[in-house]
Amino acid sequence: MKYIVVLGDGMADEPVGEIGGMTPLEYAKTPAMDSIAPKSEIGLVHTIPEGMKPGSDTANLAVLGYNPEKYYTGRSPLEALSIGVSMKDTDIAIRCNIVTLSDDNLPYGEKTITDHSSSEISTEDAAILMEAVQKELNSDIYQFYVGTSYRHLTIWDKGEVTELTPPHDILGRVIGEYLPEDARLREMMEKSYDILNNHPLNVERTKKGLNKANSIWFWGAGTRPALDSFEGRFGKKGAMISAVDLLKGIAEGTQMLNIDVPGANGTLETNWEGKAEAAVKVLLEDNYDFVYIHMEAPDEMGHQGSLERKIKAIEYLDSRVLAPLVKKMDKSGEDYRMLIMPDHPTPISCRTHTSDPVPYMLYDSRVNKNTTWMYNEKDAKASGNVEKKGYTLMGRLLEN
Repeated sequence: MKYIVVLGDGMADEPVGEIGGMTPLEYAKTPAMDSIAPKSEIGLVHTIPEGMKPGSDTANLAVLGYNPEKYYTGRSPLEALSIGVSMKDTDIAIRCNIVTLSDDNLPYGEKTITDHSSSEISTEDAAILMEAVQKELNSDIYQFYVGTSYRHLTIWDKGEVTELTPPHDILGRVIGEYLPEDARLREMMEKSYDILNNHPLNVERTKKGLNKANSIWFWGAGTRPALDSFEGRFGKKGAMISAVDLLKGIAEGTQMLNIDVPGANGTLETNWEGKAEAAVKVLLEDNYDFVYIHMEAPDEMGHQGSLERKIKAIEYLDSRVLAPLVKKMDKSGEDYRMLIMPDHPTPISCRTHTSDPVPYMLYDSRVNKNTTWMYNEKDAKASGNVEKKGYTLMGRLLEN
């Protein structure tokens, strides 16, 4: 028996008037999902524990079967694992995004944040800009590390976990009231604007019609994580396929195999087919028991507020990952169970994460439930199936 999670980050949404009151998932053309939905269990699952902030960190921990209330110590420490940064017990890790602030003559605190991903900046461009930041801001206390795309890392020696605002939560707003209370963190953010705004690379990006990546933004502080091994916890040999440092870090922390797919970059232009091929290989050729296939694009399109591109991301997930995956698994003759779901909603209307329950579809190649449910938010709610604690769903998938 093989076990698969197909995770569309931020794929869940709310009804959108522009498409007749349907959600993007309901509206999208998803023949692969449609073909297995009547054979599957459809329902809703709560991935965000009450009182915790809705994020891909807490939600993906829950989907993987780890209670966030027990295991979560912050987002950035998980990303530090992915980058290969070792943390001391006294270290604090902080997410360091490269964002786009308004290019005007206003004081730093009166600027507006317009893009949390700087036009989905490439890792190559971001590394050049982060090198400039490192040169000016690295010290015995603060060390900056290059991550992926707009997602980077700062380690604060003998720091403290402080309240910091995710940049994707305040798109279009003046930043003043959301800046860190810590004076040194604020000072470094302001200094970064001076370093980056007129950097030659940003001048070139402007000429190409791309947003300037003109400021760092701190958020997601946390302490060194301590996660149990996935194989030790569930008795299954597991692998992770993701382009995102957070998920790679969770895999490192749970001692799962990290699979790097060439061309996988967490955007709409990611190597969708390559992820499906890698999943089939690790299950059928490398004889792993479990694979977690993470697609970031639906979440990114939700943050951008792009209905058209979010629908396209869902359709790509269906046609370019799920369809070939199902076809090859069926052809192999291997029995398999598969869980298809988002980690959290990222509604187009608010462009950030919410804590609402998300629809799941649990499929078993040996079983035909012969239902009338389709895979979307509306049918998931109508089914009456509700998992109150998201971290229990993994045990059900794995038949533990």
